[in-house]
Amino acid sequence: LILTDYGFNLSAPREISINRDDKRKLSEIFSSIMITKLFLFAISLLIMSAIIFFFDRFRRDWVLYYLTFGMVLGQTMFPTWFFQGVENMKFITILNLLAKLIFTISIFIFVRKQTDYYFVPLLNSLGFIISGITAMWIIFFNFKIRFFIPDRKYVFNWFKNSLYIFISTLVAGIYVNLIPFITGVLTNVSTVGYYVAGEKIIRSIESLYFPLNSSLYPYIKREFHNSLDKGLKFLKKILLLVSIISLILVLVILSTSHLFVPFVLGKEFTKSIPVVRILSFLLLAKGIGHIFLIQTMLNIGADKYVFFIVVVSAILCIFSSIIFIPKFLYIGSAISAVIPEIFMMISSGFFVMKKFDILRKVKI
Repeated sequence: LILTDYGFNLSAPREISINRDDKRKLSEIFSSIMITKLFLFAISLLIMSAIIFFFDRFRRDWVLYYLTFGMVLGQTMFPTWFFQGVENMKFITILNLLAKLIFTISIFIFVRKQTDYYFVPLLNSLGFIISGITAMWIIFFNFKIRFFIPDRKYVFNWFKNSLYIFISTLVAGIYVNLIPFITGVLTNVSTVGYYVAGEKIIRSIESLYFPLNSSLYPYIKREFHNSLDKGLKFLKKILLLVSIISLILVLVILSTSHLFVPFVLGKEFTKSIPVVRILSFLLLAKGIGHIFLIQTMLNIGADKYVFFIVVVSAILCIFSSIIFIPKFLYIGSAISAVIPEIFMMISSGFFVMKKFDILRKVKI
């Protein structure tokens, strides 16, 4: 999924937002990205096939892997980046809901006994594929986009220009999942359970930011393109709003986690309370950090600096995990998760403020 996305969900909306009224240009962008994504899909399929048939433990369940891989096909066809760029997010919401609805209803209809487990990945994949096909239909008929084979140099430029974003996304995806892995290696299953349970609560709350972030990204790019001062003024307002909301959320979680954590997870997960409290600072760090790192740095084309910040954050994550987890167990895992995000917030904030002097020059 990460490979076939290739960072286009962040690089493509930038260009689409400033060319949204040029059908020829939109068709060229759409065609180039889809060709690249289909090529990466084929590469992904070959890699997975090689892994399955060269290792016995994977070969035994080869049907399961291929049925699940249908999700990748569906996501490859689903142009989230296009709908973000034209600032028409309702299609993403409706079609994602359609995919989940098909999957959920079908589970109740088709899964009756243990041996029906093959239906789970099959139905999930079908939901994504139907959603992707519907999205294509909307783009061709509603937005009048035409698919054609563009010049190879233009396709290669998209491939090259999205490289830093792709690697940044890949590294970020790896180190987020690295903490439970390192925790399991250095401690035991119970410690992993206490950490992951608390993490799921915070990730659920964090997902509330997604609609805001997705809709703001192309809008801010367009504001920067039209007027740097207006873009910075809007950015400052959003920064203030996100900071206040995030701080309130952190304070609420710190003061009430002893009540809702046992209720949500069960009384046997009281050890997850300090995990939730520590991880609550992710809401503040990631909320503010996202404004600087994604909304600003990527929108002004500072992809290489974003890559550098993410890589250093990943290294910090590994070192802090090795230091804190053996000593503090699940609490150490939570600390190790917060440290790289705080670094990203501070370093990206320093970059933006130094470049634009945003806090002093621009008045709300």
